Amino acid sequence: MLPDRSHDHMLREPLTAGVCDGATESALAKDWARLLSRAAAEHAMRRPDLLHGGAAFEEFASSAVAQWEPWLAQYTQARSAEGRPLKWYEHTKLAEGAYATLLTVRVDPDPGPGSSADSDPSEPAWRWRAAALGDSCLFHLHDDRLVQAFPVETADDFGTAPDLFGSRNHDVALLACRTRFTEGRCRPGDRLLLMTDALAAWFLSAPDQDTAVRQLLEFSGPDDLGAFVDWLNGLRDRKELRNDDVAVVRIDFEGR
Repeated sequence: MLPDRSHDHMLREPLTAGVCDGATESALAKDWARLLSRAAAEHAMRRPDLLHGGAAFEEFASSAVAQWEPWLAQYTQARSAEGRPLKWYEHTKLAEGAYATLLTVRVDPDPGPGSSADSDPSEPAWRWRAAALGDSCLFHLHDDRLVQAFPVETADDFGTAPDLFGSRNHDVALLACRTRFTEGRCRPGDRLLLMTDALAAWFLSAPDQDTAVRQLLEFSGPDDLGAFVDWLNGLRDRKELRNDDVAVVRIDFEGR
């Protein structure tokens, strides 16, 4: 998982990270997204083969769904203890389940040669593997230029009904079937950016991607939360960014 420190922490061991975007039409979607992203990161740390799909992914999916009912029971009890028991319509909505997209990535130091034929064999390298269900996106940058977008590759590919991971979906084989998997290799100077769909769509539709990258890197660094929020609000005011929740994770790769 990501370290306790949120930035500027050099890692020489595997790490996992992820973003999940709750579907606003479902009840407690943000809570489910939080639970799902943590479950995915923890499971990927224990089982790297999760990011290859198959039985390992199905095991994770089953485990994540199994965590929802105990969490919901605690939530319901807490509401009652606070004198705010669930209303009848909340019970009806909760019975339908909560839904979220899923994007998780694991990064491992790679003992092999660099990621291209002209790279220095002594140069450190890393291997990353990712799984995505829905339209939260991963972008691989080299020299701050986009080299891979996953799972959505162009702005036109975003739709209004992405695949979602349901908190009560026990058909884990179907979830695994709908999830996409990929991998890549990084060397010093590369970056991985994980984004929920609104920001990812803005990025892919930017008329000048070099400028878009510079803006993202300027506002996604250490201690930039206030400036980042102001920047996002400016994009929304200019109708350049859809008015939706935004999450971004930035992973930079540096030399020894």
